[in-house]
Amino acid sequence: MSDGAEREGAVGTRPDGSGAADDDAYSGVFSAYPYALRASDSWLFRSYVAFGGLVAAVVVVLFAFALVELIADTTRGAAATFTFSRAFFVVLMALVVAPLVAPVLFVARRHRREGGDPRYDRALAAAGYLFVLALYVGLAVSVPPALQEDSPGAVGAFLYSLPRLAGVGPPLAGAALVYLVYRYYR
Repeated sequence: MSDGAEREGAVGTRPDGSGAADDDAYSGVFSAYPYALRASDSWLFRSYVAFGGLVAAVVVVLFAFALVELIADTTRGAAATFTFSRAFFVVLMALVVAPLVAPVLFVARRHRREGGDPRYDRALAAAGYLFVLALYVGLAVSVPPALQEDSPGAVGAFLYSLPRLAGVGPPLAGAALVYLVYRYYR
């Protein structure tokens, strides 16, 4: 057997040693979603793949619209000197989207390299759902007073009473939780 043929066989084998070619491997962020959906046995994680992917897509679209509006304001002369804010929008979008897609990427990577663990999948799905909840809480805290509901209920009133800068805390804590769960089960 030639050296090239040996390398081809080694690259196409699965981590479990079955020797079957890994035809369903992924090659990037977008293909990691269907791969993780197929590879995981956890229904909680599978639901997060669909829900988290949808939330990430909506967040990207909303940030894209906000960036277009910011550029339009710049062309109208409203904020011509604030070119830094456009870069800040992109960085902020990455900071929001990364923890949304991280559980899917972590699970896909683990399934491809080491095989799956349903506990790992469930823990990362739960952390992903908690990050989405933390985003919602952070948004509720940072709502401007002119846009707040008239009768928000006890929880809403408490969130509205917090300083707007406190809205950064829950998403940061949620992102840290995703990372800590990844490190713990690694």
